[in-house]
Amino acid sequence: MARKIRLDQIDDVMSEAVSALVAATTLEWTERVILATPVDTGRLRANWQTSIKKFEGTVFNNVSYAEPVCFGVNLPPSWGKQYRTKQDTVAGFPALIGKELEIYARRQYEIIKRTL
Repeated sequence: MARKIRLDQIDDVMSEAVSALVAATTLEWTERVILATPVDTGRLRANWQTSIKKFEGTVFNNVSYAEPVCFGVNLPPSWGKQYRTKQDTVAGFPALIGKELEIYARRQYEIIKRTL
């Protein structure tokens, strides 16, 4: 059932809906990237952090070797200029998760629209 919203309420209602969508998508991304992170000692997987603001969500990891493991760049000399993980992880997996979440965010937005 559609909800009646006065014209002067549209901005507030949509602001709340988009803010909720940003939070939900950021938390979903965090969950997926944690599960996709290869494990050796578990430190990289355990150090994913999430920051959620009104219209901005950030997922990051400040472990020194996160960039080579997650994106295959700045590889350490010990890797012999070749990307590798013990679990054969795909380089760039956080970005691939982001692409998947575009579909997730669209679906969530449709759900939100139906409740308004």
